[in-house]
Parts: sequence; structure tokens; C-alpha cells
Amino acid sequence: SKLTNLGHLEMTWRSRVHFHPLLVRILHKSRLRYYGKPEKKMDMPYQAYFEVADGSGMMSMVLWNSLCPEWYHSMKVGTVLLLAKYAIKTSYPFKTHPTPGDSQMKRFATIEISLNVRDPPTEISIIPEEMVKPEWGLPEVKYRFITRSELDDLPHNHSCDVIGLVTFVGRAERARKREHSEDFWLYRWAHAIDGTSDQPFILELFATSQPDVFERIHPMTYLVCTQMRVIQGLTENPSRTVYLTTSNESQIFITGWHKGQPYTKDAKVKNFIQWMKSQSEADQIKKTVIGGYYPFPRPPDSFLKY
Repeated sequence: SKLTNLGHLEMTWRSRVHFHPLLVRILHKSRLRYYGKPEKKMDMPYQAYFEVADGSGMMSMVLWNSLCPEWYHSMKVGTVLLLAKYAIKTSYPFKTHPTPGDSQMKRFATIEISLNVRDPPTEISIIPEEMVKPEWGLPEVKYRFITRSELDDLPHNHSCDVIGLVTFVGRAERARKREHSEDFWLYRWAHAIDGTSDQPFILELFATSQPDVFERIHPMTYLVCTQMRVIQGLTENPSRTVYLTTSNESQIFITGWHKGQPYTKDAKVKNFIQWMKSQSEADQIKKTVIGGYYPFPRPPDSFLKY
């Protein structure tokens, strides 16, 4: 069928009501958002953001309401979509933006693709990877993996991806989203090593929309975390306090979930796998810890310093 592209959409969307189908690849995926309120009677008040791209650039795509439970888990990073009968809206100004793996990619930030169950009823098709043709010109998913030896030199709030062997995972803890609020964030601390430093990655992992993965993070699993943010220098001794925290677009993968993921082709991921092959599993198991209370950043060792 006659296709359009994101660049053409941005130039012509105001003058059209119906749009030609789009062929795009998902590059980033946000957590699922529930926006229900007691006074509003909505069946499925869900929403999820994706960043999708074709040869012309990248744009946000929003999945609404009952389409979320139907499609959210099938729409993975790397999935190719054929979209028809979608709507175009001006972009929501306050949403978070992931850091693209390809810094050269053009971003269309003024509009977003809206997928609804009606007005108009969107038609979504997932194209299997083996049927994707090179001449479609769809960009590959790119990552920004770092090693532990590079972490200390990165600026506060820098976005990156990491892979490591889990050596510690804490119990799940809760923090209030706002003071006096009844909503909580669920999170847990983890340590992961990659052989490039004596220090582990310290990871603050908030529960994303992947409960099956979040609950199964155990020592000795290979952990991949994407779109993590660097948190630097919370105390006078910054080298002790650098850690990584999840963002709205973070994805977490553990052993058993890696097969077929786009990051398996990344050079730093391959280097980590090579390093792991040289390690003795029995030696690593002795150094692992699970559970317990993990205060971080650590309080000073005397009241005077406190």
C-alpha cells in the first residue's frame, strides 16, 4: 500500500484528516501509566509512550486505554509496526524523553502519533523481524553501554545502558510518591560487576512494567538495564556515592530474557560475555549476598560528621 513517513507527516499533518499507513521501528518504550481517578468512570485508564523511527527520523507514539492491555507486551524495543487509521496530535509538552542511542537521528518533537480504539479505530500490525526488508530503511536499535571503569567520569544525569553479573540484590522497599500520598514507588537496590573495576555498579531499580523480571533479580544472573540515569556526588566523597537509577523509559532484562534482544549484538555486551567465560562460578557465588536493609548513600561513621 502507499506509505508515508514521519518527516512527511510533520510537514503535512495540519492539512489532512486521513493519513497513509506508517512503517516504523520501536526504539524506546516507557512504563505503563495508570491515570484513573475515582470520580471519572473510565474502563481502562492506561497510557504508554513509545519512541518510533523510520528513515526520516524519530517521533513519539502514544498507546491509549484498552489498546494497552492488548498490545503493550507485544510492542518490544526493536519491534517493527505497520500502523493505519491513526491520529496525529500536538505533543504533550511535559513528557520525559529518552536519550537516543544514535545522536544524529532527527527528532520530530512538535507532534505525536495517537493510537486509539475508536475515533479512528487504529489498525496495528506487527511485522516479524525475518520479513523486514533492508530497502525499507528502518534504523537499527542503538545503545549507549558503559563499563564500570567509565562510570565515575560521567556527569550527573547522563543516560546510559549497563550489563553486569548481579552480586547483591536487596529486598523490595517502598517510597511515597509525594508526601501524605497513598501512592508508593516500589524499588530495590542491586550490585552488578563487569570485571572492569573493583567497584560494582550500584543500581536503584524501580519497578517498571516488567513485574516478572523485577521479582526475579537474583545473584549470579546477567542483568541488563537500559536508559539508566547517573546520580553523582551526593556527599563530600563523590567517588563513594555514584549510582544509577531507572528512568521512565528503562527496561530491565535478566538471564532467560536476553534471547533475541537487539543489545546482544553490542560490542560491550560481547566483551562482558567473554569476561564471564573466564570466571569461576564457584568463586563468584561466595561473594554474593541477597536481602537485608541497604541504607544508601551510607551515613557518615560519626555523629560529628553527620
